[in-house]
Amino acid sequence: MPRNIAYLRVSTLDQDLEKNKSDILHLANEKNLGKVEFVQEKVSGKVSWKQRKIGPLLEDLKKGDAILLSEFSRLGRSMLECMEIISIAVQKGIRIYTVKGNWQLDDTIQSKVMAMVFSMASEIERDLISKRTRESLASKKLAGVKLGRPKGPGKSKLDKFKPEIEALLNNGSTQKFIAKRYQVTEATLSNWIKKNQVKK
Repeated sequence: MPRNIAYLRVSTLDQDLEKNKSDILHLANEKNLGKVEFVQEKVSGKVSWKQRKIGPLLEDLKKGDAILLSEFSRLGRSMLECMEIISIAVQKGIRIYTVKGNWQLDDTIQSKVMAMVFSMASEIERDLISKRTRESLASKKLAGVKLGRPKGPGKSKLDKFKPEIEALLNNGSTQKFIAKRYQVTEATLSNWIKKNQVKK
């Protein structure tokens, strides 16, 4: 049986929480979704989605499962995070329903078009982050700061991109996206991140 997960993220436990639960149950009833499981956490929006319950939840859910939300903004701390989560969910065949706006992302043509738009917007935002990072590095270089990897054996081609990779990770980019950008395997990137203690 498909799972229906209602994800509730709150900064403070207030009276709106019970209303959100009630609204989500009403939505599930309207859509004839069946039993709803609630996943709730009290956490700041500043915490990356990968370090919140939505991260492992997105990994565990399968095609046909559904995520129910009071609104899209409950997913992430920024538009980029929200769009990335939505794009991943739709690619995996996970449906998303929201109370606010009555959005529904599933296997319909309309949803696929929306998912494509979300994916494109995420790519544009990542490119803008990358561009800002490169401009920052160029500014440091002009100021006399030495950039790039030092000469010698045993160095990775990723070393000179460490500040940019850290920025991409901190802004929610996936390792798959970063590995593709720098033309390495995900395993190589993962090992390099651990070896260099790159902050996420």
